Amino acid sequence: MRILFLSENFPPETNAAAARVYERAVYWTRWGHEVTVLTTAPNFPDGKLFAGYANRWRQVETMSGIRVVRVKSYIAPNRGTLLRTLDFLSFMANGFIAGLFERRPDVVAANSPQFFTAVAGWALAAAKLRPFVFEVADLWPKSILAVGAMKRGRVLRLIERLELFLYRRAAVVVALTDAFKHDIVGRGISAEKVAVVRNGVDLPRYSPRPRDQDLAKEWGLEDKFVVGYVGTHGMAHGLMNVIEAAAGLTAETNIAFLLVGAGAERDSLIAAARRRKLGNIVFMPAQPKARMPAVWSLCDVALVHLRNASAFAEVVPSKIFEAMAMGLPILLAAPRGEASELIEAEGVGLSVTPGDPAALAQAVTTLRDQETMRRRYARNARSMAPEHSRERQARDTLDALLLAASGRGGEAAAIRSRERGASEAGGSRAPH
Repeated sequence: MRILFLSENFPPETNAAAARVYERAVYWTRWGHEVTVLTTAPNFPDGKLFAGYANRWRQVETMSGIRVVRVKSYIAPNRGTLLRTLDFLSFMANGFIAGLFERRPDVVAANSPQFFTAVAGWALAAAKLRPFVFEVADLWPKSILAVGAMKRGRVLRLIERLELFLYRRAAVVVALTDAFKHDIVGRGISAEKVAVVRNGVDLPRYSPRPRDQDLAKEWGLEDKFVVGYVGTHGMAHGLMNVIEAAAGLTAETNIAFLLVGAGAERDSLIAAARRRKLGNIVFMPAQPKARMPAVWSLCDVALVHLRNASAFAEVVPSKIFEAMAMGLPILLAAPRGEASELIEAEGVGLSVTPGDPAALAQAVTTLRDQETMRRRYARNARSMAPEHSRERQARDTLDALLLAASGRGGEAAAIRSRERGASEAGGSRAPH
């Protein structure tokens, strides 16, 4: 099968969308499918071009068997509204134009969180008379309303109408969580064409390992109990709560918080920690994907943090699965919902209410002091990680694409109902 996939983010960017699209496509090409990804020159999240890249109208490269076509876009840092919207719209337009010159695919797919990419995907599918698959990784614009980046009004209502238009026009909608599907179906979209394919982790890359002592020494983390947050420092993550929790733990001299990544809130977080003279927080800049296992090895506990807004009760962050594969206990600070249910059902960590620094601090000291608990969570995490492999996600997503390409999008809901624990080699049409 020939797949054309539109995604504004792609490696060497290291955010969740880039990793998800790339790691699945590696499997698809390995299974004999032709994959072309339409994307931008890498610049996320700081709005600065990565070394070795230029913001050209069109540049083509091959990455792990994937044909990658990068188009010019208006580059802006991941903060604010106006400039980022110009970024989104420029990729929508240029991605569509570039896609018109691509060889006719069997199926066109595009992802959120911002769905202007999906607009380009739908338009390309229509122009090439091919089915369109919409992967929903975030309920956008619901999430931007939740972080206060946009207020409810005429513009938001127009965007929501466009969102529903895309759901209706898609042959298949792939939702990353059950909660996303519930929301989409509750707004009048046929449940039969909505598949749920939960996020995953590239198991060959991530596995338990001893602490990287050189890296620990470099960042002053020797002999520390390290609570690590690895990922985007954005408006959705509410990380100022971590600053408050760290301020309440200054007397616990062996506890350190490690915040790794970039994002719109990073500078303000660093400034807040400096104002309070907090020596128990370490800010490490975003690291290349190849270095992430070494970064995770510094952690005794993986912190997963989201803002206290109801929209984020529907999210299951991909870093949960990376931490599980590393054999780390998880400390989740997020609204009660699908992520907390997963943490509790699989017995891999603790969950606390976001926006409550005292509760977060108490959970940190509990995990530090109760080694037996930590070991149990870590053991469960590692044993459950294969249930959330990227290979499984790749197979299920590919099945959704195959159903769309064959005109059987109305059967997509069955993908979610497969028995958990089915072998990776069986129960899938993907390689055929």
